[in-house]
Amino acid sequence: MSTEDTFVSHLIELRNRLLRIVIGIILVSLALFPFANEIYQLLATPLLQSLPEGGQMIATEVTTPFFVPMKMVFLAAFLLSSPYTLYQIWAFIAPGLYAKERRLVAPLIISSVFLLLCGMAFAYFLVFPAVFGFITSTAPEGVAVMTDISKYLDFAVSLFIAFGLAFETPVVVILLVRAGVVSVEALRSARSYVIVGAFVLGAIVTPPDVISQFLLAIPVWLLYEVGILAASMMQNKVSYSAEESQY
Repeated sequence: MSTEDTFVSHLIELRNRLLRIVIGIILVSLALFPFANEIYQLLATPLLQSLPEGGQMIATEVTTPFFVPMKMVFLAAFLLSSPYTLYQIWAFIAPGLYAKERRLVAPLIISSVFLLLCGMAFAYFLVFPAVFGFITSTAPEGVAVMTDISKYLDFAVSLFIAFGLAFETPVVVILLVRAGVVSVEALRSARSYVIVGAFVLGAIVTPPDVISQFLLAIPVWLLYEVGILAASMMQNKVSYSAEESQY
C-alpha cells in the first residue's frame, strides 16, 4: 500500500470514528431529552437551596425556558458518552503506538476523565453551595436575588471547566516529566511559585470571594504534590528497569 493510500485510509477511519462519537452523543441526548427540565433542576439545586424563602430563578427571554434545558441535555450527554468517546479515540491512536506507549497513554486518558469528573463534582457539591451562600448572604437589604437561568448556566459551566481543568494538574505534571521538559527536582523547587500561582488562578477564575478562591487554590496545590509523587515513582520505576536490563 502506498503512502497516499495509507493516508487516505487513516482519514477515512478518523471520519468514521468521529461520526460514531457524534452518533453516540446524539443517541444519549435523545434518551435524556424527556428529562431536560429535571436535569436543569438538578444543576440549579445548589442555588435554589441558597436563596431566601420564596426566592426563585427567572427567564428574561422568550426562548430561554426551552433552550437552556436543551443545552444541559447536550452537556450531560457529552459527559455520559465520554467512555464511548474515549474508546473511539483510543481505537484510532492505539495501532500507531508502541507497547510501552500504550501502557502509558491508556492510564493517562482514563485518569484525565476521572479527574475531570472529580473536579466537576467538587465544584457542584462543595464550591457551589459555598459561593451561592456567600452571594445571597451579602445581598443588600431589600434586594431580591433572582438569577436568570441562562446566566446561571453560563456561570455553572465556567466553574465546571475551571475546576475540571484544575484537577488535571497531576496529569500535566506527569506528562511534563515524562517528556523531559522538566525534572522532578525542578518541580519540587518551584513549589512556592505554584502555590502563589494557584491562589492567583483562584482569584481570576472564581467569584470575588475568599472561600471559592481557597477551594480552587488548595486542591490545585495538593494535586500538584500528587503529580510530583506519581512522576517520582514512575521515574524511579524506569530507572530500576534500566538497571535491571544492564544485568
